[in-house]
Amino acid sequence: MNRLPYSSNLTDAEWRLLEPLPPPQPGGRPIKYPRREIVNAILYTLRTGAAWRMLPHDFPPYRIVFHYYRTWRKAGVWPQVNDALRQQLRQSEGRHPEPGAAIIDSQSVKTTEKGGRAVTMPAKSAGTQASYRGGYGGAAAGGSS
Repeated sequence: MNRLPYSSNLTDAEWRLLEPLPPPQPGGRPIKYPRREIVNAILYTLRTGAAWRMLPHDFPPYRIVFHYYRTWRKAGVWPQVNDALRQQLRQSEGRHPEPGAAIIDSQSVKTTEKGGRAVTMPAKSAGTQASYRGGYGGAAAGGSS
C-alpha cells in the first residue's frame, strides 16, 4: 500500500526481525493485505489507544486487523515478538541473549499473616460507618429527643 508513514510504522530493519514470527495463515483464500500493513495497523492502534473501529482508512479494514491481532494473540505470537526484541536488545548491548538471573525486590513481594479481604480492604472508622447510614455520627444521629 502506498501511503504516508505513521510514526508507529515498523522500519525495514524492525520488519526483517519480526517478519518470520507471525505464522502464515493455513489454507483459505489468498492474502489480500500485506502482513506488514496489518502489523503497522495493530501498532498504530496500540500506540494511539484508539478503538479498532477508529483505524484510519489507509490501513486494512479494522475487522481484518483485529482478526489477525486476536489470532496471533491466541497463537502466542506476541510473547515470541517480545522475546525476539529482548534478545536483540541484549545482543546489541554485548550481553548474552537470555538473562541469567532474576531479581525479586522485597518491596514488590508483600506478605501478611492475615490474608483474605482483611488485607486489601481499608479499615473503617465509626464516623465513616455513620456516614454510610446517612447519619452524622453525632448525638443527633441517634434520634433521641
